[in-house]
Amino acid sequence: MTTTDGAVRAKRSLPSRIAARAGGGAMRVFLVLVGLFWLMPAFGLLISSLRDPADIAESGWWQVFSAPGRLTAENYERLLANEAVRDSLWASVMITVPATVLVVVIGALAGYAFAWMEFPGRDWWFMLVVALLVVPVQVALVPVSKLFGAIGIFETTLGVILFHVAFGLPFAIFLLRNFFAEIPRELLEAARLDGAGELRLFTRVAMPLGAPAIASLGIFQFLWVWNDMLVALIFADSQSAPITVALQRQVRQFGNNIDVLAPGAFVSMVIPLAVFFAFQKHFVSGVMAGAVK
Repeated sequence: MTTTDGAVRAKRSLPSRIAARAGGGAMRVFLVLVGLFWLMPAFGLLISSLRDPADIAESGWWQVFSAPGRLTAENYERLLANEAVRDSLWASVMITVPATVLVVVIGALAGYAFAWMEFPGRDWWFMLVVALLVVPVQVALVPVSKLFGAIGIFETTLGVILFHVAFGLPFAIFLLRNFFAEIPRELLEAARLDGAGELRLFTRVAMPLGAPAIASLGIFQFLWVWNDMLVALIFADSQSAPITVALQRQVRQFGNNIDVLAPGAFVSMVIPLAVFFAFQKHFVSGVMAGAVK
């Protein structure tokens, strides 16, 4: 060991030495245990959704290991036969998909405009968008309810979609504007010299390069809208209520319909998880974009 190496090692602080030693097998085992512990409620919900209601009332889900043959898929058959829950699942899709697509499309167009197009008051408008990020949803519930009631879209699917789009756009514009701004100017100028207009630049250059950020935004928006209950409770009626509201109403009769509540809760959880894992590669790329120069 040289003197220089010894001096560098001597300068390392105690926390850095602890972190270096903890990066081995013991830390990996600890992280695996933490992950398994975190997944335990989801696993318990899955097992409960496959148990008979009488068994659920008598014992915990972990008792299934003593009699695994008692698991059944009849609860999911009852779930599909429950018209209220079935319609709420479809309502969740009808709310979440348009709200996600509109936020991604409008956010991408506005983000590109703020990044590369010149128009009067561009910086002031962008500052307004940034300011809207700190506006809580609760502040807008009453005035927006009055507005939707005046124009006739209160307690409709369209009203729920528009509310989610309005509150999703500030974050979408902020995220995509910053991502598009990192595109090399020389690349855009070369495309302009070839005769490309702004629309062609957006669709052929900005969108392909921004795919990781757009995928990350789509995942965030999908999860926020799918898991929302507050907005749906206020702006949706019984015909347009999503699965979160339907499950909340089922909880009131917990003792009588656990055979529907357990599989419904698991389906409500597994759908956004499937969406996340389907786009996980793009999500990681979008989150890490710009972290390393």
